[in-house]
Amino acid sequence: MVQFEKIYPVSAMQRKQGELKQAAQEGIVRITENGSAAYVFCSEEVFLNTLDQTAREAAYAARLDEVLARGRDDVASGRYHTDPDAALSAIEAIRSSMGLADEEG
Repeated sequence: MVQFEKIYPVSAMQRKQGELKQAAQEGIVRITENGSAAYVFCSEEVFLNTLDQTAREAAYAARLDEVLARGRDDVASGRYHTDPDAALSAIEAIRSSMGLADEEG
């Protein structure tokens, strides 16, 4: 679920402390000064969770880039199959070599 950041004017830091702190427990709060973005405010837990999520997303993006580059290299080098049965056989051979073959039963 997308959680949108709440926006408060800098004056809310004095007049609406409870509301601001509650919002910071739930997500990142943006503080404006003279109508322009000036600061961000959040709880320690939100901060650490946001850092963790950002790191996971960056790692996923890097891994995806690696996989796509390897796929492009495979196609450029002719390492691909156009026949689905041949592709499945190649996959099974790789799985078997890794000790991951499906058990028949």
